[in-house]
Amino acid sequence: MKKVILSIAVLGIVFFTEVSAQTETSGREKVYRATHTKVTELKHTKLKVNFDYQKEQMNGEEWLTASPYFYPSNELVLDAKGMLIHEVALDNGGKKSPLKYEYKNDVLKISLDKTYQKNQDYTVYIKYTSRPNEVKQEGSMAINDAKGLYFINAQGKDPDMPTQIWTQGETESSSAWFPTIDKPNQKTTQEIYMTVPDKYVTLSNGVLKSSQKETGGLRTDHWVMDKRHATYLFFMGVGEYAVVKDQWKNIPVDYYIEKEYEPYAKQIYGNTPEMIEFFSKKMNYDYPWAKYAQISGREYVSGAMENTTATLHGSDILQKPGQLIDENKWEDTIAHELFHHWFGDLVTAESWSNLTVNESFANYSEYLWNEYKYGKDQADYHLMSDVNMYIHNPSDFRKNLVRFNYDSREDVFDLVTYQKGGGILHMLRNYLGDDAFFAGMNDYLKTYEYQNAEAHQLRLSFEKVSGKDLNWFFNQWYFGSGNPKINYSFTFEPVKKQVAVTINQTQELPFEFPLAIDVYDNGKPKRYNVWVNAEAKNTFSFEVSKNPDLVNINADGILLADITDTKTPEQNLMQFTNSKEFKSRYKALTGIKDQTAKNASAVKLLATALKDPFFRIRMKALELTDLSNADQMKALGTEIEKLASNDPKTLVQAAAIAALAKTKDKKYLPVFEKGVNAVSNAVKGNSLSAVLTIDPSKANALADKIDLEGASEELLAQLLPVIVKNKVTSQMSNITPLAAFYPFVKFQDPELGKSAEEGYNWIMSSDNLKATENITKILSHAKGQMEDNPQTKMMVVQMLKDGLSKKMELLRQNPQNAASINKQIDAINKAIADFK
Repeated sequence: MKKVILSIAVLGIVFFTEVSAQTETSGREKVYRATHTKVTELKHTKLKVNFDYQKEQMNGEEWLTASPYFYPSNELVLDAKGMLIHEVALDNGGKKSPLKYEYKNDVLKISLDKTYQKNQDYTVYIKYTSRPNEVKQEGSMAINDAKGLYFINAQGKDPDMPTQIWTQGETESSSAWFPTIDKPNQKTTQEIYMTVPDKYVTLSNGVLKSSQKETGGLRTDHWVMDKRHATYLFFMGVGEYAVVKDQWKNIPVDYYIEKEYEPYAKQIYGNTPEMIEFFSKKMNYDYPWAKYAQISGREYVSGAMENTTATLHGSDILQKPGQLIDENKWEDTIAHELFHHWFGDLVTAESWSNLTVNESFANYSEYLWNEYKYGKDQADYHLMSDVNMYIHNPSDFRKNLVRFNYDSREDVFDLVTYQKGGGILHMLRNYLGDDAFFAGMNDYLKTYEYQNAEAHQLRLSFEKVSGKDLNWFFNQWYFGSGNPKINYSFTFEPVKKQVAVTINQTQELPFEFPLAIDVYDNGKPKRYNVWVNAEAKNTFSFEVSKNPDLVNINADGILLADITDTKTPEQNLMQFTNSKEFKSRYKALTGIKDQTAKNASAVKLLATALKDPFFRIRMKALELTDLSNADQMKALGTEIEKLASNDPKTLVQAAAIAALAKTKDKKYLPVFEKGVNAVSNAVKGNSLSAVLTIDPSKANALADKIDLEGASEELLAQLLPVIVKNKVTSQMSNITPLAAFYPFVKFQDPELGKSAEEGYNWIMSSDNLKATENITKILSHAKGQMEDNPQTKMMVVQMLKDGLSKKMELLRQNPQNAASINKQIDAINKAIADFK
């Protein structure tokens, strides 16, 4: 599962509530989330289903083969959410014998015909109707809905929305569309017969065994999965998709894509076979499944989901050349979901408390792929961005990585399990070394393949391979919370010609860890690798010829820590020019952000950074540059003009154009006008903004030149003020991701928030059904992030009520447009009701 990060999260607006310390794992806590007790073991699940598009229901028949797990049993207890149960029987070679059952509170209790012993199989037949709209469980911040089965535009009423069906099982929602034991420690083989209108294609787990035409324009597809996997990974997808074929060795790799985006399928998904090859070699364990397919779903309730052999992505994966030339913003997610097919699907967390053995690895796979494909700097940048999301969210500091006392099982899908977990694995890799780290992963996979496992078993695999005791590491990073919070100082001892470096940990419980320290003597660094004990204060002495020019701790960027340090521009310049590691260069560059206007060393650092081989460094330097400053213009102007036209990365070109635009100098107008016609959305967007800064009268003529549908937050933020100020109606529906959250944007960026508010009021005062429905859909999807924050929900309700008043006034003034405006009023009223 890759969580979706909504606009509010990207903007840094946090709705989290404080979580108490989590240190107990003994079962003595007030709340202890034990692994589900296995009374029954599922063996095989066979389904025959068809769909009622008008009622948004599914008619199903199920043959469930199971046996007692250990103790004899005469009962089968299944999860079955919101269903109608029509028939339950024992199936003995096709002969059905009715069984007594009780169905209430979403639990189906079946009395078997006798007491069965361990490994004595039986098959139960169940005829049922799945009614996803009757499911009572609610979504969460990570997965914003939990009804399992989703009909999208089922009656075809929305001409701009395709008709689709897709499922979402994680965490425990598969039981909304078939009765099962909906726990992560249950695994079963499966087969599904799906009867659908012949115009649609289907996708499910495993391989398509047959496809049979039926009467009435229908078709039945038979999908078979012959390897055991968890019930939450079961999947069905139905819709009008093009299927673009690819391959890894003899394994089919398919991309199910909306037909509008078919020409770009290989640009979006095309690295998948190379990823499979890379991950298979890296872990010395070949991709273990019969096929790999990827599909996207409209109105998806999260980011993406690793359904075994049939990954589902949200529709944000659908990108066009203007976006893809800048970067495939979904590539990390593609790697993440693929890697789950080893960590999560092949070996599955035995409980949600141990979700780290699924998600932390999938998060770290993004680092591995970036490192292999794009280099260590890109991987380190990605990891730094991830870890900073955790570091800057104080409410996560007191959460264990493995936690047994969560309020809701979906609470563990958070920055600790994902972003911090990936950073923890990076530290473990550095401590063990690559050979032992990847051999340990291989041992874990081979030992527990097609089974379940937990964090202790992961530790044992790493210990088995490396010979090292890792309890110290797992106790503080897996079964403890927080991270080191460090400040440091150094003192030169001229007689001994030594420098004493003192490391202070200011958090409540000290950590122990290896630490890289660079000591700069005569302008050159010498690397020292030390061991910091679990004490508030550690001091280390090193030989030097004089008072060090600079001491740089965590110089390799490995340690997951919050480090406070203050350096002069001269020291930052020295650190930048002498550091190979990305994070030390990046910290030196950002360290001068408040000093660039008045310090020659800071300007020199910017000049050096503009020529850095890594494009993210060049972009950051451009962001920090102010060409309205005469000294900076003299030192940097010519180089930035070159970058605007010739940098190999379009994102750098765009950043250079934004830097030039700050001058408001008409001499750059030819550069900006050329950029307006670029393929790149980023170049086009920044060029458009630059032209309009100089000549606002061109707004309506130029604003249509860029396709903002699905555009990045950064591009939207850049163009929102222009679109709103000039009332570019054609772009109204595309500004909704920011306009929908204007009260929160104002907290983060008052100027942008003012434009977002004006945009919201513009939408609510206009007869624009698409823009209004976009607002309500975006807010509905974000509702799960606000469940624990009533003040936030009240703020949204008030915002919607204000919008409703504007729509009512619009209706009063334009009664001839009543049909359209009433639809908008209905959408707002529904959103208000959802939030109450």
